[in-house]
Amino acid sequence: MAEQPKERSEIAKEYLWDLTSLFADDDAWEVEAGKLAEDVAKLDSYRGRLGESAAVVAEAYNCLYSLNTRLEAMHGYAFQRRTEDTRSTQSQNMFNKAQSVYVRFLGAASFFDPELLSLPTETLTAYCEAPELAPYRHILEDSLRSKEHTLTAAEEAIIAAYGEISGAGGSVADMLMDADMKFDDVPNPDDPEHPIALTHANYIALEENPNREIRKAAFDNLYKSYKGLNNTFGATYLNCLKESSLTAKLRHYPSNRAASLSHYNIPESVYDKLVETVHAFLPEMYRYLRLRKRLLGLEELHYYDLYTPITKDVTVSYTYDEAKELLLTSVAPLGEHYTETVRKGLASRWVDVYPNVGKRSGAYSIGSCRTTPHISMNFTGTLDSVSTLCHEMGHSMHTYLTHENQPPQYDDYSLFIAEVASTVNENLLVEHLLSVTEDKTMKLFLINQYLENFRGTIFRQTMFAEFEQIAHSRVQNGESASPEDLNRIYLDLIKLYFGDELVIDEAVQYEWSRIPHFYRPFYVYQYATGYSSAVALSEGILKEGAPAVKRYLEFLSLGNSVYPMEALAHGGVDLSTPEPVAKALRKFSELLDRVEELTK
Repeated sequence: MAEQPKERSEIAKEYLWDLTSLFADDDAWEVEAGKLAEDVAKLDSYRGRLGESAAVVAEAYNCLYSLNTRLEAMHGYAFQRRTEDTRSTQSQNMFNKAQSVYVRFLGAASFFDPELLSLPTETLTAYCEAPELAPYRHILEDSLRSKEHTLTAAEEAIIAAYGEISGAGGSVADMLMDADMKFDDVPNPDDPEHPIALTHANYIALEENPNREIRKAAFDNLYKSYKGLNNTFGATYLNCLKESSLTAKLRHYPSNRAASLSHYNIPESVYDKLVETVHAFLPEMYRYLRLRKRLLGLEELHYYDLYTPITKDVTVSYTYDEAKELLLTSVAPLGEHYTETVRKGLASRWVDVYPNVGKRSGAYSIGSCRTTPHISMNFTGTLDSVSTLCHEMGHSMHTYLTHENQPPQYDDYSLFIAEVASTVNENLLVEHLLSVTEDKTMKLFLINQYLENFRGTIFRQTMFAEFEQIAHSRVQNGESASPEDLNRIYLDLIKLYFGDELVIDEAVQYEWSRIPHFYRPFYVYQYATGYSSAVALSEGILKEGAPAVKRYLEFLSLGNSVYPMEALAHGGVDLSTPEPVAKALRKFSELLDRVEELTK
């Protein structure tokens, strides 16, 4: 039986994070929160003045980012205190106050971009060259890039007024999935009198179950409910597709996809090259499915057989001290500065280690301008816990190196590259464990996890990306996107991505309706490009050594001072070509070779 969480007061101080780099205590936080609530009004002094001179804009930017730096620390501290014990009224009140100040800041700053973009193009161009604004040149150039897609003040006001009802399709779908949908219980062969309650939360765990009857029943029961709501989900998604198409048209973008990718200045060719490259490697996916079918001893491979491990369970456990040593050993290829910073971070209590009563579940890394990053996790001694520590430390080191090298206006990084550093660390951990493991079952267990990351992140997310592109294009071109159309499109993609190795169950055509990320248009492809980039980088680090490490650490230090594609290219990953994705998928092929060799 799992050990019950302790009260936070019962956990040794060395396992609790140290928040004093943010504020000495709650009283100091209260003082700053009060000052910030008043100081955000300073931005008003620049309203209506951004066209006066470059010097005025520089002052306004300095004020804006000074306030933002303070706000991040204030808001982050309250968020972390709430994480420690979600039951605490005091921390909840602090968080609510932080939210209130944050909203006040957003209101005070809301004039900035619209007013700047309302200036004549020649004025903005001159500002880009002004010495006073040199520290903000990239931000200004990015604003200039988006100017042609910014509407008049009156038009922007109308669009903003519709903000509260935009995304209605996604909101309805969320409520259906999270609150209203019910599923038939799954029969329990081990205890027939107590069937298993099926929920969205435990569905994947049931699909991983070694008992095939349980997997099949969970699959059948889940998609039976989605089939019953096919028309409803079709309507919610059509709302999203139409909204995306209308927004792109109003903002003068050539397509829905162009509008979405424009935010990070990502060329549409990156999306197309991803799909084309994955298509070229689909025979390797089919090989993996043949291997999975053989190792599971199945005559037929069904969709409900895709998640269960191809190896026997491997039970390993680690103390937190062992986990720290594994982390340090795994990241050693990244050099002395990186490794020593991680070591100092661990010793300086960046990590809130163990679960306690009331603590927020899951894990995250958070960093505020000019303060140390912090990690919240719930360490339980499993290999997953060790991997989580490595993953979150990747985020923290990305944050640390960005803060160490960039001014406040650039000391963050975009979502497009946010998961790269964390995945690099995870890959380095797996590669290290494989290099020191002699046990055949353990090797297969590790490689199976690695292969599933490829299947779930590159192949699956690219299939999702292809579905999105087809669905959005149909609406944009005035074609039908009925539930039947969406079902057919999705089923055709399943057949393409899984080939003849998979027996296609009719129910799988409804899977598209349970993917919440589809309501955030053209988001999922970033999982595939991010994972591909991380594999390409980790392979370079391990095989090329020092030159690759130097490029990688410089990539981690660039923050938002350049566009994300430029940052990746600086690190050695050029997504304008197919090579990074192809390199990652060649690694997938190598892993398949290793499994075949181990299971002859």
